[in-house]
Parts: sequence; C-alpha cells; structure tokens
Amino acid sequence: MPVSKWQIKNATKGLYITSTFESKRFKNFGGKMSRNKKVEIEEISKCPECGSTHLIQDYERGELVCGDCGLVIDDSYIDHGPEWRAFDPEQRDKRARTGAPMNYALHDKGLSTMIGWKNKDSYGKSIPTRNRAQLYRLRKWQRRIRVGSASERNLASALSELDRISSDMGLSRNVREAAAMVYRRAVEKNLIRGRSIEGVTAAAIYAACRQCGVPRTLDEIANSSRVDRKEIGRTYRFIARELVLKLMPTSPQDYTARFCSKLNLSEDIKSKALEILQQAENKELTSGRGPTGVAAAAIYIASILCGERKTQREVADIAGVTEVTIRNRYKELAEKLDLDIVL
Repeated sequence: MPVSKWQIKNATKGLYITSTFESKRFKNFGGKMSRNKKVEIEEISKCPECGSTHLIQDYERGELVCGDCGLVIDDSYIDHGPEWRAFDPEQRDKRARTGAPMNYALHDKGLSTMIGWKNKDSYGKSIPTRNRAQLYRLRKWQRRIRVGSASERNLASALSELDRISSDMGLSRNVREAAAMVYRRAVEKNLIRGRSIEGVTAAAIYAACRQCGVPRTLDEIANSSRVDRKEIGRTYRFIARELVLKLMPTSPQDYTARFCSKLNLSEDIKSKALEILQQAENKELTSGRGPTGVAAAAIYIASILCGERKTQREVADIAGVTEVTIRNRYKELAEKLDLDIVL
C-alpha cells in the first residue's frame, strides 16, 4: 500500500515530539539526580564505611575523604573559596575583592564607603588640579551623609565614646562589640531618652564585661569615663532590668588572675589563691561580701604562704579596696580555714 507524503510527515512529527519529550524527561530525571546527589553530599556528616565523623575536604582534588579509613566519599566536591591564588599577604590584599567583616562597634557596621584622602585615581595616577575641588566636595558630602539622621549621629557619638573608654581600659574586641550590641538594643527600646550618652555607654561596657567573663569594677569604669560611679550603677540596673540581661553575680575567682598579673606574682601564688577561694566558697565565706575584697585577701594570704610577700597597701591599690577591708577578710579566712600564717 503506497504511503502518502502527509502520512510520512505526521509520522516524523510524532517521532520528533516523542523523542523530544523523552529527552526532556531524561534531562529532568538527570537534573533531579544531580540535585539529590548534591543535597546528599551536603548532608553527609559521617563516613558510610566506618561511621567516623573525621571528614577531610580536599579542595585541590575536589574530594571528600574519610580521615580514618581513607574512603573517598565524593570525587566532585565544589571549592567555595576564591578562584585566585596568592603567595604572600601583600598579593592576597591586592587580589581580594571583599572588605572587612561587619563590625557592630561602628555606627554603620563598617559597610559604608570612604573616599580616600590621597589625590590619586584607581590606577595610581595623580588627579588633575582642576578636578581636586570636585573631589574635595565629594569627600565633604560623603562625611555628611554617613551620619544623616539624628539617631545615627547619636549612635556615632556613643560608639566613639565607647571605643575611647575601651581603649583606655585595654578591653578586647569581643567585649567592645558586646557593649555596642547592648547600646544598640537600648537605642531600639528608646532607653536613652533623658539619660546622658556617656552614662549609658559606661553602663553598656560594664554589662559587656560581665557577659564576656572579664568583669571590671564600677570604680575602674568611672576612672576611664566622665561619669561617676553612682550614675553608672543606676543606669546599669535600669538597662539590665529593661533588656532582661541575665547576668550572674561576679565571683572573687574572676578577679584573681588580673590582680596577680598586675602584682607580678607567679603562677604558684595564683593557683594557691584560687585554692583558698574554693575552700572559702565551699564554707560559704564569700557570700554577702565584695568579690574584690575577698580576692585581694586570698592573694595576700597566698603571697605570704608561697614566700613572695606583698604588703597590704600594694594589694589594696591594685584591687581598689582599703587596707582595712583586706585585714578583715584576711583574718576571717585565716580563722575559718585554719591557715597557719606567720607574719
């Protein structure tokens, strides 16, 4: 039976449609398989052979390898790092296309742009004299728009004061950022109204020091700031209550290492002082007493017992307490703990 051109055309068309559909279905199936494989690889947390969680990501070979049995779990691992290589820090800085991480101790979190003070373009060429006036205006307006609103000006002023106090006290970066977060939360809840910026900043630093486990006394913060001790304490209690800061009371052990370091005492005296404080805590001799006074008394006792004697005046000056306080705490600890001390 003869076959017409119309039948051949329709048959060919049907074959093409069927083959196209099959290829699309195969592609979709393959895509699903690759996506499922990727998800499975990302979810791998232990070796399927030995069960070890010591997995090594070898980006040079693109492999995920078990560090215990050596099984290659995946041989098409993706390197998420940069595509360039650097052989020294200077080359790394030149090739890097990203900036520094966010810093909450800056009012703009360090994400704003700065126009440099050098009169040079991106190629290092000197900018013509006729264009320098325009560049000067750009710098001026850039400085203005960085702190546009009143709240940003408040935040910039407060965080610069926070940085000044932290630098004077020698606080680490994590404490500065924790204090900046406390201040930002206080601004969001409108707790600054009616209070001085310096007072709230000092209170935020005091709270951050306790959060990070490096407590400072109110007197130390008052000496570095322009606010008196009573104002800092009042503002701190208000902020802690409103922001629901759950801070544990400071213990004498928190101050021991710092006081021993300032007195240039050995590690043996520090260990002995901590041992005395632990015994005192077990007998509930530290409750209801100032932690700095108890820590100073324990250090004074330890210095006598270890043969590196320090006077009560020296210890009192470092701890920020009086000699009378050290004497009272020292007599109490020596009596209750049965310490044989020869003066």
